[in-house]
Amino acid sequence: MLTNIINMSVEKQELIEKNLSRVFNENYFKANLSTEDFEKYQSVKKDVSIQKGDYLFDEHETAQGVYLITKGTLKLSKSGVYGKDQILRFIKEGDLIGYRSLLIGEDFQAKAEAMSDVDAKFIPGDFFLHLLEADSKLSFAMLQKFAYELGESSNTITFLAQKTVRERLAEVLLLLEQKLGADPEGFIKISLTREEIANLIGTATESAIRLISEFKQDQLIETEGRNIKILNHEKLMKLGHVIM
Repeated sequence: MLTNIINMSVEKQELIEKNLSRVFNENYFKANLSTEDFEKYQSVKKDVSIQKGDYLFDEHETAQGVYLITKGTLKLSKSGVYGKDQILRFIKEGDLIGYRSLLIGEDFQAKAEAMSDVDAKFIPGDFFLHLLEADSKLSFAMLQKFAYELGESSNTITFLAQKTVRERLAEVLLLLEQKLGADPEGFIKISLTREEIANLIGTATESAIRLISEFKQDQLIETEGRNIKILNHEKLMKLGHVIM
């Protein structure tokens, strides 16, 4: 299920993301790394671009390094029972991915599919590990990220075990908007099929379609094709028992 199911405040999430972005960028590296290390960084980093529908990495591939997303959105998923994909979370601009498998020395346990055209910076694993050893601020920011994601995973268990499907849909919509933002017209910045929404909340596609229709009738949301706009955040938060 979606691992972004949390009760942590928006401010806390933004702080953790800001702390990492502050110490994981070219300007910071130039100012804080040794001349030798910065020159090494310049020589080993690679720009990667993929189109919508392509994979940045696939399940069971060997982790060769980490990716800093500089443009676009990706869907992180893995094969479940009977080969059905399970969506884990969404990756947006500014996110760093690929580090978990690299740090524990295992193949990727999920695949990252582009939901739009995506640009990323790739940093080889050996140099990324060297950066963690060389810079204590970067290491601490990564520890904060690990702790935050552990909390997300813990709250997912509660989300699945104790909430109704209706409550789960309310929470997922709020968290998607929190994570990915909204366009100028207020629509969440991702286009999901009804099957993908059903996947996120752990129900059948038919149930997801019915609940979306009910949310529209209750004037909680508005839809335009696959796009969804939240009309009443307060009622959705109350319905989903969400603290944001």
